Amino acid sequence: MTLVALHNVSKSFGARQILHGLDLDVSAGARIGMIGPNGGGKSTVLRLLAGLEEADGGQVVRRRGVSVAYLPQQVAGDERSALDTLRAARPDLAELEAELAASAERLGAPAAATDMALMSRILRRQEELLERWTAAGGPGFEGRIRAAFSEIGLSDDETTLATTALSGGQRKLVALAACLAQDPSVLLLDEPETHLDMEARSGLEALVKGYDGAVVIVSHDRYLLDETVSRIAELDGGSIRIWPGNYTGYTLARELELERQQVLYVTQQKEIARLEAAVKRFEDWARRVADERHIKQARNKQRQIDRMEKIERPVLERRKLALALRPFSPASYNRRRASAGSARRSASATSARSSGLSTRPRRRSTRCASPTVSPRGKRSRC
Repeated sequence: MTLVALHNVSKSFGARQILHGLDLDVSAGARIGMIGPNGGGKSTVLRLLAGLEEADGGQVVRRRGVSVAYLPQQVAGDERSALDTLRAARPDLAELEAELAASAERLGAPAAATDMALMSRILRRQEELLERWTAAGGPGFEGRIRAAFSEIGLSDDETTLATTALSGGQRKLVALAACLAQDPSVLLLDEPETHLDMEARSGLEALVKGYDGAVVIVSHDRYLLDETVSRIAELDGGSIRIWPGNYTGYTLARELELERQQVLYVTQQKEIARLEAAVKRFEDWARRVADERHIKQARNKQRQIDRMEKIERPVLERRKLALALRPFSPASYNRRRASAGSARRSASATSARSSGLSTRPRRRSTRCASPTVSPRGKRSRC
């Protein structure tokens, strides 16, 4: 049963198109991990599923009665405590509790004590509210809040602090607990592991595993994806491809597919080279001998090449940034500086020679600018 779906969705920001022809179905109980390059549109997909963004094209379909909770990448704190934040996640319970308190106050009024019909109406209303409150999970809500705080590692004192006083990781976990407190049908998590240490990540895994609804996670943590998802949605080039299994299964399946694609690509390139050689051979014969058959055969070979469904060359390994960080050493720094200086001098000399200029220092003239004349009529030198 599909809860939320994207059909042929496109989305652009300015002149840049992020998504085009994207399809994604989130069924009941699905565990989907979304991966892709930075800036590829993963957060945009989550916001489309949550109804926070409008698609430029295509359809966003949501089943009636489905509730969605969304955890953003960055969570800003406020003056509310963690306890108040989780209570505010269920405004329906707060409203029912306020109505129950009002019913109890009307039931204790003197007018209700003397009017049995009014008392009966108040009691029926109170019974209806109690049934709705119980069905919404009101009786055990406070206990579930305390259990959630225990799982994410917040002490009783920290639950009473304003969320602005908590760390970024603690705010992220409080926001996640608030999402789970809503008891949504679909849970959307955008890089929930951000700012979390190893212990907090273990608590995050436990919270996600204990959730019964559908989950879509955008994450760069392969271990989190291995533990919490059963399908990988690879977002690349504005569209999504679904791979069965967790992240480890995805990497193995993708590696095998790339190897098969490489074999097919090499085989096709060899066939194209053979046909192109045949085309050149027939064209050469046609230039030497005036025979229409050679021209037709060259055209037939070229048609075979044009009609082929070309196989793209697989990218077996992404280019990586060659960056190495080493401890600072004054001796090695001086050696590199001297080497750079000699290289600059050598380059300067090579440039001067290529331009026809001499690199030797100019000889200083020993003649005086204005020689004097001695009394005997001879010029004196400086």
